[in-house]
Amino acid sequence: MKVRRRMAFHFTYQLIIYSVFLLVAVLVFFMFLYNHMSNNEIKRNFPAGALDSIISETYYQNGVVTLPDHWKKFIAEHQVWLQVVDENGKVIFDMNTKAMQPHAYSAAELLTISDSGQYGHFAVETAFDLTYSSPILFMLGYETEQLELLKGWFDRYQKNGLVAEEHLSDLHAQLQEVGSTLTIIDRMGKIIQRVGEASTDSSVQSYAPLEVLAMRQAPGEFDAAITVYQHDGRSPTWIVRAPMDPGALKQQPVIVDIIRLFVAIGAVILLLSIGITMWHGYRYGQPLIMFTGWFERMEQGQYEEVLTARDRRRVFRKNGKLRLHYRLYREVIQSFYRMAEKLAQTEKDRAELEKTREEWMSGISHDLRTPLSAIQGYGYILESPSSEWNREELREMGRVIREKGDYMLELVTDFSHVYQLKHHSEAVERQELELGELIRRAVLKYVNDATLIGYEFVYEDDKLPIPIVGHATWLHRLMDNLLSNAVNHNRPGITITVTSGMLGGEPYIRVADNGQGMDEETSRKLFDRYYRGTNTEQSSAGSGLGMSIAKMIVEAHHGRIEVRSTLGTGTEIGIYFATTSS
Repeated sequence: MKVRRRMAFHFTYQLIIYSVFLLVAVLVFFMFLYNHMSNNEIKRNFPAGALDSIISETYYQNGVVTLPDHWKKFIAEHQVWLQVVDENGKVIFDMNTKAMQPHAYSAAELLTISDSGQYGHFAVETAFDLTYSSPILFMLGYETEQLELLKGWFDRYQKNGLVAEEHLSDLHAQLQEVGSTLTIIDRMGKIIQRVGEASTDSSVQSYAPLEVLAMRQAPGEFDAAITVYQHDGRSPTWIVRAPMDPGALKQQPVIVDIIRLFVAIGAVILLLSIGITMWHGYRYGQPLIMFTGWFERMEQGQYEEVLTARDRRRVFRKNGKLRLHYRLYREVIQSFYRMAEKLAQTEKDRAELEKTREEWMSGISHDLRTPLSAIQGYGYILESPSSEWNREELREMGRVIREKGDYMLELVTDFSHVYQLKHHSEAVERQELELGELIRRAVLKYVNDATLIGYEFVYEDDKLPIPIVGHATWLHRLMDNLLSNAVNHNRPGITITVTSGMLGGEPYIRVADNGQGMDEETSRKLFDRYYRGTNTEQSSAGSGLGMSIAKMIVEAHHGRIEVRSTLGTGTEIGIYFATTSS
């Protein structure tokens, strides 16, 4: 039940995340809608409100101006022209210009255009882009009927820059027809004449320097369309103010209908989301609950029953293929099977290891008890005050005590080597060695051993150096274990032949004897820890770890060890090292 509650919480949390995502989508939608409305507003106020957008989206590098395609299309549709001028007055980009327009401007021409806001019969909007290392000037020109009308009035009715007295009534009537008013200001912004302003606030006596510019660039803020004309830089400025159609200015998209539609779509998406979430909960939840049962059975060690018969019917078809509902978890199910098999094998290995460990402890306890009993017995004899022993008897007792002590020391030393090879083999420092010389010295030690009368040792090599990277002490111990094993498990009169060289690019050692050999079981268990063969009539000497240590030494040098033996014909042990032993 806890698992189900947690899963219910998980998928509820998933629904919350999906709802948050939906909310973000709504916000993005409204941002898109706002951007769309802003673009429409730019179109309605074009060209005054569009020049800044053109500048922000235009790219300039190495004297080349790149204008986005949608602005090129927009300029063409609105019958306007665009020129970009560099700091030297040269036109570096133009579009939709007329043949009479120049390809370079003087400073005086640019100042006049900027001050008057016109060039010829065109109204011109100008703006600088100071983003780059050198400034560039954008000029957007367009024709307006109001401007042409205003210029016509100026040409017919002006006198000394003002409307002549004899033409005031005519101009007033024309202004009344179009619902406009005329204001004439001097260079300081002071109103010096009004025509057709009966309905306007006559208390305004002047305009601030930027006020006229603001009215012209953003007429929607003043509910009027502003047309400005200045004949030259010294003459008064004529300003015609015409009321804008409120519907044209304030008309917006039918946003209420859009919102209703979007809310309806959002509700449908939300319902679909709930349905999909419930379906996901069933699709993903059921397998997860089943996996939880698998884990519980694995925790209890039931590796053979991880997948019950009911689970098998639920997961697999009769033909053995996964059901469609579980194909998403194909790798998971396969991994469970492999993991269960490995855990089952690990459990078997652990039981085998425990059995081996118990055998070790039993064998070691037995082997230690025997020499300790002998040492203890001779100790009791020697401390007895009533006993007198001659020199030969004392020497024999000392010899037995020494041999038993040596045996115990060998046993402890072998256990120390096993631990070191098992846990610290990679940390031991190695060096470059000449394997042939090392083996020759190891064999020579046995040749010169006077206690090994009846055993013949032969060393053969190919007279070429055998380079290897390894640990000299361990390799000497390896040879000692192999040679002493051949001696301890064979009677005198045999020949032990040691060979070394290179075979297939690998350094090798071969130790062979013509002794009594081993049976198949002994050969198979020769390198098991604490295993001693029973094919000799002598008592089993040694700790039973010698060949196991030999194998561990070879593996620590990234090599391999092989044994071939037949009863009555002798034994051959081959060792092969990798060329990059480390």
